[in-house]
Amino acid sequence: MAVLDNVAATHIAHRDNHTHRDVNGGWLRPAVFGAMDGLVSNLALLTGVAGGDVSSRTMVITGLAGLAAGAFSMAVGEYTSVASQRELVLAELDVERRELRRHPGAEQEELAELYVSRGVEPELAREVARQLSRDPEQALEIHAREELGIDPSDLPSPMTAALASFGSFALGALLPVLPYLLGAAALWPAVLLALLGLFACGAVVARVTARSWWFSGLRQLLLGGAAAGVTYLLGLAFGTAVG
Repeated sequence: MAVLDNVAATHIAHRDNHTHRDVNGGWLRPAVFGAMDGLVSNLALLTGVAGGDVSSRTMVITGLAGLAAGAFSMAVGEYTSVASQRELVLAELDVERRELRRHPGAEQEELAELYVSRGVEPELAREVARQLSRDPEQALEIHAREELGIDPSDLPSPMTAALASFGSFALGALLPVLPYLLGAAALWPAVLLALLGLFACGAVVARVTARSWWFSGLRQLLLGGAAAGVTYLLGLAFGTAVG
């Protein structure tokens, strides 16, 4: 028992002094993806249309339509994706909950064997498994972590993912069309602002991914610029063909 007490005390001390950022909250991936997608897709859309030599009014309508369509599409897709994943996880948790209720001894032994396979002495592993299994909800959480690799108390929220995706896409998609809303008649201000936005997004993402800010920013700028360049050339080609 003294060994168990020492292990528990060490774990608590380590937990209090060793924290990590939230990597499973369900907002970071859709927010980053939404902002990048909004910037790149609307920039590419506007450069493609600009290649066809259209009016500023057409560019504004095109940009706002692309913003609205993309933001709603991203939000719906993200909500459906995260909700489906969450429902799958909850279904698997129900399976595990039934097994714990019907075969508690077998599940406890399974947990002990898992600890043994990780180097814990058999007697200690069985004692740890026995103590962890006294609380059904705690037992479910432990089995979910060990067998499914998930934390039942920290599942991503579909609504959070949808809102993050919608907002970030709309913000990103607004940048290329903003110069036209302010009266610009040429394409280059929109391209410049969008490329700066791409670099800034990449640099910000680097703050939470431990990448160098300049590498991440330059990567996003080059990828977005390449997409805009290709669509502009396509717009020129199609505009000439149609004309």
